[in-house]
Amino acid sequence: MMPNKQHIDHRTGRRHVARAKVLKVLTYIALVAIGIIMLIPFLWMVLGSFKNVREVMQFPPTFIPKDPTLSNYREVFSRLPFARYYLNTIITSVIPTVITVMTASMAGFGFAKYRFVGKNFIFWLILATMMIPYPVTIVPLYVMAYRAGLVNTYTGLIIVNLSSAFGIFMMRQFCLTIPEDLLDAARIDGSSEFGIFFKIIIPLTKPALATLTIFTFTGNWNAYMWPLLMVNTDKLRTLSLAIPLFNGQYASFPNLVYAASTMAVLPVIVLFVFNQRYFTEGIAMSGLKE
Repeated sequence: MMPNKQHIDHRTGRRHVARAKVLKVLTYIALVAIGIIMLIPFLWMVLGSFKNVREVMQFPPTFIPKDPTLSNYREVFSRLPFARYYLNTIITSVIPTVITVMTASMAGFGFAKYRFVGKNFIFWLILATMMIPYPVTIVPLYVMAYRAGLVNTYTGLIIVNLSSAFGIFMMRQFCLTIPEDLLDAARIDGSSEFGIFFKIIIPLTKPALATLTIFTFTGNWNAYMWPLLMVNTDKLRTLSLAIPLFNGQYASFPNLVYAASTMAVLPVIVLFVFNQRYFTEGIAMSGLKE
């Protein structure tokens, strides 16, 4: 007896479902494997920071420290003013991050929800600045900073990172997903435009704000080229400048270099861990509307 069409379609559907499940499992396995491969160098650095120099240099190497110690971290602080470098990096990262997030969120809200002359032209002009390679702008920026007397100052380190074209674009895309009726209802209730921004826009754009905060803070924390040009004294040196210098001086003590590097990346990791949920949602939502 020949099977009917419905039975054949049912078996075909089950095969498709089974094939999709197998493909999903293989995809997860591949992603986990890639994640582990990318994580190994970081784990090697962190675990190496708890080893003594003899264990770090021995062959064959050990992955887990046999005799964990915190002396490497204490020695890093005793050999160079690491606390000062930390403070400089925090100042030059937190201040521009806060200002950038505020300016980008306000500008993104304005471009998304207001109508004014030249809006599209100004917005596309801002986006056009993203096409200019950063090295092209270094010389004119340095000349302006030098003539303004900003070399070897916190202001000189901070001033070039107070705005972000990418941040404006991302906040605009996210603000486009907020219904106009919600803003109109707030206006009818007597709320001012600043009240709408702080009481409605800010709470509803937390994922985008968290994403922008992570991107901006990470970029400022890891900045190397601009601090290298602006800083000529040890007093204003940041971690991105101190770690290569420390590595050059203590290359024969990789355990100390591991400890210094671990402390340098720790704030970025902590920030990402606490904002991971908002970060994922912000990446998914920022491109929904044109």
